[in-house]
Amino acid sequence: MRVVDMHCDTILELLSRDLKGKEASLYSNDLSIDLEKMKKGNYLLQNFALFTDQKELAIPEQQTMRLYDEYCTQMDKYADYIAPVYTFSDIEKNDKEGKLSSLLTLEDGGVCFSDLAMLRNYYRMGVRMIALTWNYENGIGYPNLSMKDMNGNRPNYKRSVDTERGLTEFGISYVKEMERLGMIIDVSHLNDAGFYDVLKYTTKPFVASHSNARSICNVARNMSDDMILQLAKRGGVMGLNFCGSFLADRDDHKSCVDDMVKHILYIKDLAGIDVIGLGTDFDGISCPLEIEDASMMDLLEEALYKAGLTQEEVEKIFYKNVLRVYKEVL
Repeated sequence: MRVVDMHCDTILELLSRDLKGKEASLYSNDLSIDLEKMKKGNYLLQNFALFTDQKELAIPEQQTMRLYDEYCTQMDKYADYIAPVYTFSDIEKNDKEGKLSSLLTLEDGGVCFSDLAMLRNYYRMGVRMIALTWNYENGIGYPNLSMKDMNGNRPNYKRSVDTERGLTEFGISYVKEMERLGMIIDVSHLNDAGFYDVLKYTTKPFVASHSNARSICNVARNMSDDMILQLAKRGGVMGLNFCGSFLADRDDHKSCVDDMVKHILYIKDLAGIDVIGLGTDFDGISCPLEIEDASMMDLLEEALYKAGLTQEEVEKIFYKNVLRVYKEVL
């Protein structure tokens, strides 16, 4: 089974190690994502996010550029094993050459600082997917979960969703420019009102790279039934998030395969198999994981077959649905 994963924060973790003077290798490490694990897990493509916490950094774009440098350094160092993709044909080319593919993303599109020239420059750098917000409001729109909603050291995931504040005027021009350029719009973290504005002001498929079903796990970061139906109607895809707090209400916050299957079966029955993909959030989540890393994705595959899904349905979830969107948009 091939694997396409729409979201991970591995580059951030590698950069953190570099800044501490430790050797950071994408080829082999103790994180959830490295080349050895991806090869063992039969990965076709991994999205790598450049994540910037704008409120915590004096010069946020410096962090983004450091992450980009780390990403380019790792791609250059291991060019025999993995190569960036800019168009859909690059994925096919890399696969024929026996290489993994890497797609560069931004997590928090606000690092464009309300300037479409910055957006176009990120496109020139190779960014092909952007999560419009993270957990802060920005010049584009508003998140469903804000860092203001902290309960002790943990976010208050059960806060009410925001159905009032949609995309800003700049945010509307931003998503239109993304479509024109051929960049994939990512609505994970975006609030409900913003989701419906993306639906209103765009025409192409978009994604929720790492979001689950709110009806199964009632947290603000997950998607309502209507949002899932509208995403499916547009031809988009939502990536299953492995964060335990987004899968089930467990005291230990553990990420369990059985809970993943519940979400997948619910979404399939609600909106069809074509809207489901994978967006693990590996190396960006700190909960206990039953699927600890990229080499263990067969555990989910086996569980889905046991639940009665066909080979074609499992293949759609693991890679075909996401590739369909990439082919149409990139």
